[in-house]
Amino acid sequence: MARYTGPKTKIARKFGEAIFGDDKAFEKRNYPPGQHGANKRRGKKSEYAIQLMEKQKAKYTYGILEKQFRNMFKKATAAQGITGEVLLQLCESRLDNVAFRMGLSPSRSGARQLVSHRHITVNGGIVNIPSYQLKAGDVVAVREKSKSLEAIQNSLANSSSVFEWITWNNDTKQGTYVSIPERIQIPENINVQYIVELYSK
Repeated sequence: MARYTGPKTKIARKFGEAIFGDDKAFEKRNYPPGQHGANKRRGKKSEYAIQLMEKQKAKYTYGILEKQFRNMFKKATAAQGITGEVLLQLCESRLDNVAFRMGLSPSRSGARQLVSHRHITVNGGIVNIPSYQLKAGDVVAVREKSKSLEAIQNSLANSSSVFEWITWNNDTKQGTYVSIPERIQIPENINVQYIVELYSK
């Protein structure tokens, strides 16, 4: 599957946020890339530019391509509730994202790789589709053969994040996607209203 494999710090600098996690290179140069990046007197962005940037930020944050993201938006529009919030909840319910939230990998791209390499199970069965949508109550675990993987053990040892909608048992290497998170519980700094306005044009 095609996905962005270019320099991540450059993208983070574009948005002015370390959207891919801790990044020492970003901390040194947290202004936009390019020869005029550090120049504060940049022109005012148009409404469309702001909306487009917010959409791109969400796509890069969750590692989702345009077609997939547009389909998720259609799904969110058809669902009950506030479209923008439902869209973010769909992003959060992806298996690769939940594996990342559980601390199995320090990045979403790493979690995506764990899923696609068949290291993760859902309700006892191997699932190798990163975009697999979890439902409340689903049990996510590390496959028995993969529990000794150094990458997973190191990530879990360095993970200190706790999320109210996820439980994790470090001894059994399994957790539960307890419930769909509310917008206020999702830490990502994404203004979903701009995305809704962009797609509604």
